Amino acid sequence: MSSPQAMPSAGRPLSAGAIALMLMLCLTWGFNQIAVKLVLPDIPPMMQAMIRSMGALPVLFIVGSLRGVNFFERDGTWKAGLIAGLMFGIEFVLIFQGLRLTSASRAVVFLYTAPFFVALGSYQVLGERLGASQWLGLAVSFAGVALAIGVPQPNVDSHILLGDLLIVGGAALWAATTLVAKGTRLRFAAPEKALGYQVAISIPILGLAAYLFGETITHTPSPLSLGLMAFQAIWVVGTTFTLWFALVKTYSASKLSAFTFITPLFGVVGSYFIMHDTLSLTFGAAAVLVIAGLFLVNRPSRLAAAPPDALLNVTKT
Repeated sequence: MSSPQAMPSAGRPLSAGAIALMLMLCLTWGFNQIAVKLVLPDIPPMMQAMIRSMGALPVLFIVGSLRGVNFFERDGTWKAGLIAGLMFGIEFVLIFQGLRLTSASRAVVFLYTAPFFVALGSYQVLGERLGASQWLGLAVSFAGVALAIGVPQPNVDSHILLGDLLIVGGAALWAATTLVAKGTRLRFAAPEKALGYQVAISIPILGLAAYLFGETITHTPSPLSLGLMAFQAIWVVGTTFTLWFALVKTYSASKLSAFTFITPLFGVVGSYFIMHDTLSLTFGAAAVLVIAGLFLVNRPSRLAAAPPDALLNVTKT
């Protein structure tokens, strides 16, 4: 039996433009965590996720139509789109319900196990291979995230452990959605269409979850909350998620996913300026670890850069 054939993008280093774009995405996603927290007093989490999906869907249609995307063309992507949409919706259900049971700091650490799931899945599904130094880089970056957020003492009860497990499940689904977008016919679809499947299918899933968990809006949201919901729907989901899937189609899923380790660091910095949280020397050390890890992950590897035929000859059993 042979390993999966490596995809052409597996060994491609990230360009300067791709790195700059990933930094912008991570900055946005880090501040989005703050936006969600600020809206919570007015709109509960499941309803937030549902509303932002509802708001993002027309954005995708408008932008896609202007670019000539045929959303209803029969191109053989609907099965993969359905699977990705189910995972996209359930992912947010698991993450938000996990946050009800575990602490935010533990949740962030466990959520950023996603790059490890992507790396493992990329090897099995996409044929992308990371060298030893790149696996070390993933571990170093994850250690930096854990140091920045702070892992609580191990005296936890079963409810916290269940919350941790739900967050890890959400991270695994985040990774699986990326792999489906990269490893199926969905990679041939326009990014707006690939994301459109996910956003559309997530709406009833999130709406059902909000109903089952008894979420309601008890008063008129403030102008700040409405503005932040527009930010989430139009910019975060409608724009940055589309850019993410466009990048995934072009570059290594493992290397792109590793960059998301920066997201919680931006979130901590944003919390310092907006929510007046404190920063420490520990955070500076954590940032150094994350940057060092990303350097290792994106350093060219002879194994990752080898041509597919050579890889097949090496890995054949």
